[in-house]
Amino acid sequence: MTSTHSSTYEGFTAEERAAMKDHAQEQKKAARRGSRADKAVQEKQDVLAKIAEMGDADRVMAERVHAVITTSAPVLSPKLWYGMPAYARDGKVVCFFQSAEKFKSRYATLGFSDQANLDEGPMWAAGFALAEVTPEVEARIAALVKRAVS
Repeated sequence: MTSTHSSTYEGFTAEERAAMKDHAQEQKKAARRGSRADKAVQEKQDVLAKIAEMGDADRVMAERVHAVITTSAPVLSPKLWYGMPAYARDGKVVCFFQSAEKFKSRYATLGFSDQANLDEGPMWAAGFALAEVTPEVEARIAALVKRAVS
């Protein structure tokens, strides 16, 4: 059976390929790490280094998001996930920060995985656009993260 539909798929974008390469490197690095405590310290340092590499606007937001998440949900452990700062419980990513620069987007994103306890009826938000991180946005992030790990 042949299709008359022509495919316009041209493969992954350069940014998507870079994210996959980042993830592969993260997996290799994690496999080489020693004890659980050493791994946690190194993963936190990796996240802070990734944030420090970001452009000014993304870096400022990522620093605030990191501070809010680590304060609001200390059960989450920072780690890199596809080259993005992420926060995991028992090794499974619950939420992540995606810089606008990474995928050439007009805004950064705070995303939540299916591990996050944000269920609200038959439909709920799993990602939030971030144009800036104000005190009001920080409060909303704190509430979302607390709920996500409840």
